[in-house]
Amino acid sequence: MQNTRNTLKHFVLRFPPIIILISTLISCQLAPSPAPSESTTSQPPAPPLPETYQTDYLNPLDIPHSYIEPTCRALRYKWSPFNSKPGTVVMIILFKNINRGTADLPDSITVVDFLILMSQLEEQGFEAINAERLQAFMERNAPIPPRSVILVQDGNQSADYFDKNFGEYFARLGWPVVNGWVSEQNVDENLRLENFEMEYENFVDHQARGTTSDVVLKDETAKTVIVRELQGSLTGFADQFGKTPNVIIWPNGGFGIRPIEAARQLKYRIGITQNPRGPIMFNWVPLADDFDPERPNLIPEGRIVDPLMTLPAYPAEEALLAIDTARAIGNQAAAYAEENKAAELGYYNIVCADEYGPMPTPP
Repeated sequence: MQNTRNTLKHFVLRFPPIIILISTLISCQLAPSPAPSESTTSQPPAPPLPETYQTDYLNPLDIPHSYIEPTCRALRYKWSPFNSKPGTVVMIILFKNINRGTADLPDSITVVDFLILMSQLEEQGFEAINAERLQAFMERNAPIPPRSVILVQDGNQSADYFDKNFGEYFARLGWPVVNGWVSEQNVDENLRLENFEMEYENFVDHQARGTTSDVVLKDETAKTVIVRELQGSLTGFADQFGKTPNVIIWPNGGFGIRPIEAARQLKYRIGITQNPRGPIMFNWVPLADDFDPERPNLIPEGRIVDPLMTLPAYPAEEALLAIDTARAIGNQAAAYAEENKAAELGYYNIVCADEYGPMPTPP
């Protein structure tokens, strides 16, 4: 027994740190857990997000599509006080011909109806913007007028045509025109110089419309033709205007999955169709997922899942009646956003703020 005590004593003296460590571990396991502090509170659950704004002002088959993920990024763009306010609405109006004579031109609007349309746009608070501002608004909700309009003139036109029809509004209101320019290889040099000067003055914002006036792009179109029209526009713009277009105005209204994929690969950022679905807002584009037997000429674009490349446009002859619809949708969307502002900001603060930072404060 004495030998055993001497051996244990010798071990403790030789290895004291090990003995202390073992004793500490045993004490920790046996010690009771501290009672929770009364001041400790758990983070509240994130409130549910509201559904995407819907409206009865659209055709039932024209459904609003969003395009920004994740949700946190969309909410930050939406509610930043430095961006456009919810309910900011854009009408895209496509002009084929503005007829100042008595001849029956296809897809034309008479000059009388044109003047009424432009007068109503002005009186009801719309302001024209160019393609760059449209892109910035659609991608990140950059500031634009609460009621904005894109005036798109389809096809190559002379300076005289632009001056007679749009010159007054540019001179008096600063309204630009977006032109779907056909990048023909043998374009008339005087016509090019006229348009180059209008581009330089910021009067006409030229954007791509392919290289052939009568082409229609679709999924069945040969790859060589798609490349000719899309890449050819980029090459033509570099040579003729010294700029890179960010918008493709789909030639004669035709588009499809393959043309859109090619356009994306070539760095186009916006595509404009001839489908009159309705006005557009940030992260909100009305598109159809299925064919509509009552509107057989409209291509269903929702299944392509790229709203920014299939933005709807009103033909000029329908735009006048659509102004009230656009205003009503903007007002209704603004009211809906205000009703749900607290829930969306609450969600952002709980779910998003750690990664995306706190919501900016008003200036």
